[in-house]
Amino acid sequence: MIEQKTRKLNDDTRVAISMAAPALTGLFLFVVLPFALALVLSFTNLRLGSPLPIQFWGFEQYRRIWLDPSFRQALLNNALFALVVVPIQTTLALGLALLLNRPLKGMAVFRTLFFMPVVFPMALVSVIWTIIYAPGADGMMNAFLKFMTLGFWQPRDFLHDPALALPALMLLSIWQGVGFQMVIVLAGLQSIPISLYEAARVDGSDRWNQFRYITLPQLRNTLIFVVLVTTILSFRLFDSVRIMTNGGPGDATTTVMNEAIKAAFDQQKMAKGSAITVTFFLIVLVITLLQRLLVQEERTIE
Repeated sequence: MIEQKTRKLNDDTRVAISMAAPALTGLFLFVVLPFALALVLSFTNLRLGSPLPIQFWGFEQYRRIWLDPSFRQALLNNALFALVVVPIQTTLALGLALLLNRPLKGMAVFRTLFFMPVVFPMALVSVIWTIIYAPGADGMMNAFLKFMTLGFWQPRDFLHDPALALPALMLLSIWQGVGFQMVIVLAGLQSIPISLYEAARVDGSDRWNQFRYITLPQLRNTLIFVVLVTTILSFRLFDSVRIMTNGGPGDATTTVMNEAIKAAFDQQKMAKGSAITVTFFLIVLVITLLQRLLVQEERTIE
């Protein structure tokens, strides 16, 4: 009997390994191996096109990037972007999911409309929003704000104004990504047992109390997942920056990913770019682990 169980366990293990092998192979080839290569290159002075031989520099590249004002500004921009986008996008996603979680005719059309920006390529979205942010009184955003303020708004060049460029990218990101979070929250809402709401109505509970004591607690894990994913995506901001502002004006909208690409491909400094990507990976990893630890502590307290 024991031999049969052991044989069955071995068979299940082999089947599991064979099914996971393609995913594990892809993970190794496209994540683990490139990261290991970047880690090795970050300890050198590699620069494409340079006649100098490759030398081992130790942590010199890391010291240099932390002394670089552009890199520190990029970190600050990433942090500000995440602090603004993550709570606003999560709140909007929750609100939209609540509005669309109703058995009404045509609701599938509205869900599709809100989700459509997610499937559009970021390059296309960035070009469209560049047109929307066009300077001058004829620009769509300037014209809209002038109409909403009854003519008091003065036309601004959003993407070339140091005070408005980053908020403009935030607005674009919130619009483009809220549909993805909405779908996840909507799935969480539809998994909540209806019997909980029926029991609450029998007890005389109003909608606010149902939302506070049933919906939010039941959506806790879903919202945690949404916040984690949105935070990681916020720190990966690159496409819209590269297309719309290229990190400018000055360093007002540059990000860590933009600095890494600029160092590795624009300046041909592969070692510097590798050091930035390794540092960026470690920062995102620490932030994610801290979020998970805070969530774990909250569960323990409860």
